[in-house]
Amino acid sequence: VHLIPVNPIREDGLNPKSRKRIMPDLLTEPPAIDPVYEARVYCNIPTIAERSMEGHAPHYFKLVSVQVLIRHGDRYPLYAIPKTKRPDIDCMLVPNRKPSHPQLEAFIKQMSKGSAAQMDGPLSSLPRYPSHSLCEMGELTQTGVVQHLRNGQLLREIYINKHKLLLSDWTTKQLYLETTGKSRTLQSALALLYTFLPDFDWKKINMRHQWSTIFCSGSCDCPMRNHYLEEEQRRQYSLRVKNNDLEKIYVDMAKIVGIPTRQLRASNPIDSLLCYFCHNVSFPCTKTGCISMEHFKVIKRHQLEDERERQEKKLYFFYALLATHPLLNQTVNRLQRIAEGKKEEVFVLYSAHDVTLSPVLSALGITEARFPRFAARLVFELWQDGKRPKEHFIRILYNGADVTFLTSFCKDYYKHSSKPMCPLEKFVSFVKRDMFLVFNSTSYYDACRRRPL
Repeated sequence: VHLIPVNPIREDGLNPKSRKRIMPDLLTEPPAIDPVYEARVYCNIPTIAERSMEGHAPHYFKLVSVQVLIRHGDRYPLYAIPKTKRPDIDCMLVPNRKPSHPQLEAFIKQMSKGSAAQMDGPLSSLPRYPSHSLCEMGELTQTGVVQHLRNGQLLREIYINKHKLLLSDWTTKQLYLETTGKSRTLQSALALLYTFLPDFDWKKINMRHQWSTIFCSGSCDCPMRNHYLEEEQRRQYSLRVKNNDLEKIYVDMAKIVGIPTRQLRASNPIDSLLCYFCHNVSFPCTKTGCISMEHFKVIKRHQLEDERERQEKKLYFFYALLATHPLLNQTVNRLQRIAEGKKEEVFVLYSAHDVTLSPVLSALGITEARFPRFAARLVFELWQDGKRPKEHFIRILYNGADVTFLTSFCKDYYKHSSKPMCPLEKFVSFVKRDMFLVFNSTSYYDACRRRPL
């Protein structure tokens, strides 16, 4: 069961001179919750050039590995509002239609070539790029493709051009690529890789399929994770039934559409309304009336309140620790191998969903980061100290903002260190041991089976 998406990360996307932030900036950000502002940030419409903090380190440090976890780009809704016309959005890629990218045309040509890529099972039958004149449910849009072409270009300028992480003769073994079996995640990964790699070569692309949205691979059996998820969903339900404004809005919208309130709620209207909003399409109308911006604001505001309570109640945090341990453990093991001198899998890309990224942020303790916007990216950088080559450090960045010292395991280190990053050992001990302390356990297996006190 998917959790309902809540509010996106807050950041200043209006002033091209300002660096994108996660911490609210009282001078530039709305003083109170502004659901329309939050929705705009969530849409992440590509307009201004993004500035980021990726790749920053003292000159004597060497970048040795980068692992990136992305959410797919802008997509068509997963749900339709019953008895209304679906939003009229074209999923054909048209280079001269906005938003576009200088490499969009070349990307389409490359994707339409007979691919020699190695794709795990279900991935081989998926289309490489969106191509329907009326988008299908959940399909990546042109905006979504452009968002990841931009992500790839930005990361290329830093990691390839500046830090030479991959050279022009890069090999398949230097990459690790994994995506869920949805066309929107595969296509987002391909768009990012197309502008990121020194030279895009189908023969070197080996894309692995991940059946689980939390990327738990072979370690998915965890009864307590499911327990905390169910408790979190009960909390969500309880908050919703207490919200009289929200109930009135649902009743009103259901009358406009001509269906029972319960049926409207089950169709998750916010998912569809966000698509109308992000694409600047008028909300749907019937003979009885129109769904309005006021309806949208009340539902969006409730999402923001839900996110706030979610942080306080901790149920989601417990779920997140157990849900993300397999993925974080894989990440840590790979970083350790590279720190020991292995030269394989130096660039990693996981192409995933909001329900993948959100628990990872929560588990790391980055509570300031709000719900992942379209094409959000979380980056783990591994650095080697040039003066002490056996010492390795990590930096963690979310949408270009350095969040290393917002993590639970590196908050205290920041207070007495001059280095702008976190020792790798701190991340290792967090994933291998400290994640389980709140469950009074010493291992993932035990934490997954120990009932709460």
